[in-house]
Parts: sequence; C-alpha cells; structure tokens
Amino acid sequence: MRRATLLKWLWIHKWSSLICTVFLLLICVTGLPLVFEDEIADLFDDALPYAAMPSDAARVDLDRLIAKSRAAYPDQTVMFAVVGDDEPKVVVSLAPSWAAFQADRRSMRQIRFDARTGDVLKNGAPLDGRAASVMNVVRQLHVDLFAGLPGELFLGAMGLLFVVAIVSGAVVYGPFMRRLEFATIRSGRSRRLKWLDLHNLLGVVPLVWLLVVGVTGVINELSKPMFSLWQMTEVRAMLASFAGSPIPAQPSSPRAALEVAEAATPGMTPVSVTFPGSPFGSPYHYIVWTKGHDPLTSRLFKPVLVDARNGKLAAVVQMPWYLTALQVSRPLHFGDYGGMPLKIIWALLDCVTIVILGSGLYLWWARRGDFAGAAGIGPAAGTAAAGRANVLSPGPTE
Repeated sequence: MRRATLLKWLWIHKWSSLICTVFLLLICVTGLPLVFEDEIADLFDDALPYAAMPSDAARVDLDRLIAKSRAAYPDQTVMFAVVGDDEPKVVVSLAPSWAAFQADRRSMRQIRFDARTGDVLKNGAPLDGRAASVMNVVRQLHVDLFAGLPGELFLGAMGLLFVVAIVSGAVVYGPFMRRLEFATIRSGRSRRLKWLDLHNLLGVVPLVWLLVVGVTGVINELSKPMFSLWQMTEVRAMLASFAGSPIPAQPSSPRAALEVAEAATPGMTPVSVTFPGSPFGSPYHYIVWTKGHDPLTSRLFKPVLVDARNGKLAAVVQMPWYLTALQVSRPLHFGDYGGMPLKIIWALLDCVTIVILGSGLYLWWARRGDFAGAAGIGPAAGTAAAGRANVLSPGPTE
C-alpha cells in the first residue's frame, strides 16, 4: 500500500472512531444487561408459579381467557394475545382504546394466565412514570437515548461509523504488523505503547463479531422506518379491497383464528394475535404471527390475516426481504438464539469491546507521544507520524 493511501485510511479510521466512540461505549454498557434481559426479568418476576401439571396437559380455550379478561375490565379493549410456545402461558394485553395505546403505550395493562388452568398468574397495572423499571430505562438508552425515532436514527448513524472504523482499522492493521509477530504486546517500553498493542490485538481478534454486531445494530435501529414502509406499501395494498367495509362489531373467535393460521402455515406455530382495529395492522382482520421450530425459522415470523367478520383465511403474508433481514439481525445482535452458553460468549465479547473503546479513548487522550517508530510503517512527520498509531476499532490516537 502506498503511503498516501495508507494515510487516507488512517484519517478515515481516526475520525470515524472518535465521533462514535462515546456513544458506542454507552451502547455496549447498556447492551451487556440486555443480553440477559429474560433472566433478569425472571429473577424479579412476582407472578404466581405455574401449576404442577404434565407438560402435555391440555390448554384452556383462548376464547375463555379473552372473555375472562373482558369481564374483569369491561371498559378496556383487547389488543393482543400472546400464546407461549416455550412455557404454558397466555398474556392478554388491554388498553382503554387503540387510540389511547397509540398516544401513550403506558396505558396498556397485561394479564398473564396459566394456559392449562386458566388461573391468573399476574395482573399488571398500567405503567406510569414511577413504575418504569431499570431494564426499561436501560433498553431505551440502548435503542433511542429517550429521543424516539430521531434517537434511533442517530444511533444507527453511530453504528455505521463504527462499521467504517472497523473496516478501516482492518485495512491499516497489516502495515502495522509488518515487522511484528502477531499478538505482540510490547510491555517493556512505555505504557501507551503497551495499550496500543493491546488495543490492536483486542480489535483484530473479534473482528468478525464486531462487524456482525455493528451491522445488525444499524439494521435494528431502522426497524420503525422499515415497518412503516411495509405498512404504507404492501399492507395498504392488501387492505385496499376492504376500504369502506364496516368494521366488525362482534369479531369472530380468536381461537378459531389461531387454528386457521396454523392450518395455513404447516410447520409453524402461532405465537400471538393482534385484534381488529389496530392502527399497526388491519381494522378488519386478526393478524396471527407464526414462527418455525428450528433455530433459524424460530426467529422468522410470518403473519397470517384472518377475516374477523367470518373467521376465514384472508392471506398468508410474505414478508419483504428487508423485514426478513431485520428478523435475522435481532438474534445475531443479542446472541439469544443459542441458550445461556452463547449469551455468556456475547457478554464476554461485549466486555472486550468496552476495553477496546476505553483503550482507544486513552490512546487518543495520550496522543502527544510519538508512536511512529512503534507502528513500523516508515518515517513521517507531524500529525501523519502520530496518526500511524491508529490501528483498529474506535478510539484511536492521533
């Protein structure tokens, strides 16, 4: 590589790293507990335990649980019902109206049932500002910095800079290692030089993982625009023939809608149903979300539209490629598709990334040292010489 080309890559690496490092540190720190979000939720869950029954015990009719929820809160609208496929639960979500839920999602309450006995395990009150859990705060910081869609797009841009920093760091790593053995840590010289070698090593070893998490993080931050695009194009086109039709006052059976969806998608299992009237779905249909059973298809969801007027199948919806990419990106980003061993690996790699980012900030702060000779790239002067210490991942020296 010519020196002029190398210096351009070093400049790209330095500034892409410096701009995103602080935000990436926040994302990594908040992402660490999110890897274990399910386990943390179970630890602090105050719901009653499931009844001691055989695992293959028959489940209560979903219609009965919906009726029980409506009887408990006659002034509320049933919005969703989640049917557990990995544990015997049914969760019914209610709100004063769809409009109220859309205006403030904290108006929603959830009732958790034992799917085999029909007993209420937990009756969650509507959320308010005082009831926000620590994990909710952590998740919102991680996703949008409490800034909604602008915050998501901003963090997506920081994630994109992170990917640029990784790629540019990988490009300049070869010239840096030209005169050094791989994994060399020169601890006998200055402390800055030792941290530089450690920063470079920690950056290059998990290179593929860093790229995967960075790219999937960017995709996840675009989830709202992706779903909005789908709703404004394909969903709107599917519902065009129903325009002007009366919204069913007495929708058909939700249990029957699950059965219709299961029959229409062999090899897949219904896991949730959105009731008619949803501003995110259809005024005329149940939207039944189904998923597969193996490690890949269990993360790929397929919606089925069931006409709420007569309970008949309306359509099995094929998700567009960009939403399929989004669904695949989520488990790859959080590492929650391989059980606890994979979660531990993800957490350790997250800790390594925090060290990379922190060491990069330290190296930038201590940039007055001249690392040109240590970089082994060749003679240079001024900022170009100092810039050769920039090797891999965010937070370089100058």
